[in-house]
Amino acid sequence: MARLHALAPASPVPKYHRVKETVLARIADGTWPPGSLLPAEPTLCQEFGVSRITVRKAISDLVHEGKIQTVQGKGTFVTIPKVGERFVQRAFGIYEDMERRGLRLTTQVLRQEVIRAPDDVAAALDLKPGGRVHLLIRLRSVEGEKILISTTYIHEDLSAGSLFELLREHYGIKIGRGERSLEAVAADQWQAYTLGIALASPLLRLDSKAYLPDGRAFEYSQTLQRGDRARVDLDFVPASDDESHDSMPIEAVE
Repeated sequence: MARLHALAPASPVPKYHRVKETVLARIADGTWPPGSLLPAEPTLCQEFGVSRITVRKAISDLVHEGKIQTVQGKGTFVTIPKVGERFVQRAFGIYEDMERRGLRLTTQVLRQEVIRAPDDVAAALDLKPGGRVHLLIRLRSVEGEKILISTTYIHEDLSAGSLFELLREHYGIKIGRGERSLEAVAADQWQAYTLGIALASPLLRLDSKAYLPDGRAFEYSQTLQRGDRARVDLDFVPASDDESHDSMPIEAVE
């Protein structure tokens, strides 16, 4: 490997920054691919000709930026790219999203039964109190890594695979429109155990509601996705002259 050249005393670029940029370059060119173990600190110090303090500062910055992660007792690893989901003007579920990217998505059904709809679900689906729905709880993994828990309430009995695809192809039901809201929450004990993460780890909670073309609500779901393995991509278009610049308000939480 190429040795990092020593910096002149008057150089405006700190040594740790040079180390950091070299590590990033090696990650980018595949020298250290996602999931690989980085050399130990003494090795990096010798290779780059810098002190351990300099290496630790570079490593600390990269950990903070999510480029690498340190596992106690094992070492420092290149972070596996986060699983992103695009929010666009089309109704895509994660099944279609991962399929388009060529990623392997597997599903484990944790619970599937007909239940009395909880009050909030009954309200969301415009059901009478005591109305019954199909409950479906699934654990979904991408490339073998547990990523999210999906809880769905629907009028149809569906399980693994894509709800949207089954509705279209098997039941002949088309989606008219949908609503989504996103917020950050902390994992409770069951969620942490199921996903194999620490208690109170950050999760992205996505609440979704789908409607038929005639305006009837038929599906309500809640997805809890690991915050350390998630990225949200948003597409936007410029507002026309007659539209308010505040077209995407932020709700105040008391």
